[in-house]
Amino acid sequence: MSTRTLLLLAFSYLLVLSLAAFGVPLGFSLAHRVDGEIRAQARSQADVVAVSAGALLRRSDRAQLRRLVVAAGTPVRGRVVIVDARGRVIADSATERTLGDMYANATRPEVGAALAGRRVQERRQSRTLGQELLVTAAPIRDARGRPSGAVRVTQSVSAVSRAVRRNVLGLSAVGAAVLLLGLGAATLLARRLSMPLRDLEHAAGRVAGGDLQAQAPVRGAREHRALAVAFNTMTARVERTLRGQRDFVADASHQLRTPLTGVRLRLEEAQAGRLDGPAAHHLAAATGELDRLSHTIDELLVLSGGGERDAPGAGVVLGQAATAAAARWEAAAAQRGHELRVTGADDAGIVWCARVDLDRALDGVLENAVRYTPAGGHIEVVVHAAGIDVLDDGDGIAPDELSQVMDRFRRGRTGRAVGPGTGLGLTISRELLRRWDGDVTLSVRPSGGLCVRLTLPRFTGALPGVP
Repeated sequence: MSTRTLLLLAFSYLLVLSLAAFGVPLGFSLAHRVDGEIRAQARSQADVVAVSAGALLRRSDRAQLRRLVVAAGTPVRGRVVIVDARGRVIADSATERTLGDMYANATRPEVGAALAGRRVQERRQSRTLGQELLVTAAPIRDARGRPSGAVRVTQSVSAVSRAVRRNVLGLSAVGAAVLLLGLGAATLLARRLSMPLRDLEHAAGRVAGGDLQAQAPVRGAREHRALAVAFNTMTARVERTLRGQRDFVADASHQLRTPLTGVRLRLEEAQAGRLDGPAAHHLAAATGELDRLSHTIDELLVLSGGGERDAPGAGVVLGQAATAAAARWEAAAAQRGHELRVTGADDAGIVWCARVDLDRALDGVLENAVRYTPAGGHIEVVVHAAGIDVLDDGDGIAPDELSQVMDRFRRGRTGRAVGPGTGLGLTISRELLRRWDGDVTLSVRPSGGLCVRLTLPRFTGALPGVP
């Protein structure tokens, strides 16, 4: 999961938590307040109707009472009924068919309570309507203050609940809008915070790929800028160090080659004098040691590259590379009585690397196989889809030495018994393939001998003339 996603999730969590912490209590409070306002409105409306209906009852003005209850029922979204002192309906905002009906009975206890002088407001189930009602009743008093009638206001609880839900939904809509705006702002902020890290990741990838001059853009917060500056300083210092190392090795090799060339010329001049006996033997041995020293210098130059590629990559057909390598070492193998053969070349795959690096890696492995396999042995180059195995039936390497012989200047007991060497051959082969994300691994064959496996990443493109 990326840093940008983690930041966005963190911001979203905090935003949702904050909205829930404030919105839920506010929603309950709003619902309670709306319910209280509806109840208060019903009580006040009942009181207003009761006061206004007192004089109309004394005049028995039924028309005015009808207009009064209709006008009072509209704002409360309910039904308003006026009864006389005996409990008979004399005005109904819903219909005129109920006029004269007796409401002071057991099914409407609030009317009886209002006629007794008490104001009542309660929720109850209506038997006639089959639904829950909010009922408010208030007494109508005459000039002496005695109850002369009653006002009854009924409201559907479902309608009250709908009003509460509308307000809660409105609050939820505001919360959703705030959440969307907050997520948008969080996305922009997460992008701004993660962009410098992504720049640093890209720069680090370029450095890992060998571009030591890659620099990360210095932008973002103070910490991001400080990190980018430190990274750029580090890569610049590494680049200077490696360049100085390569320059030193190149200069040292050049300086060494000049006296080595002079020594070789003197040895060849001495050998031209046709010396006999121990002198000729020592001159030949000195020339061999000189060749070995020159070869060691060449190998150190290869290792000084620090894993950097010095040739462009391309698709390489493994079968062709293996066949060419075997042809180069066929004569040397024949001199020692070895049988050198290549198998699987026709069905081999294609890998991505520089052909020159693969050739040099194969030469190092085959040189070891030819040198350390006893006379008359067998060497087999097996080509498969992602690499090449070089198999021999020599004395092999002890299992406890497999991890050591890949180090520089490290040779196993078998190698030391055969004769002098640099201990750099396998190391160089591995270094060359690791430039291309490949590797060289060793294993002991069950039948005896050594298996050296060279692996490289598969080539996903297409080569001209290769199906």
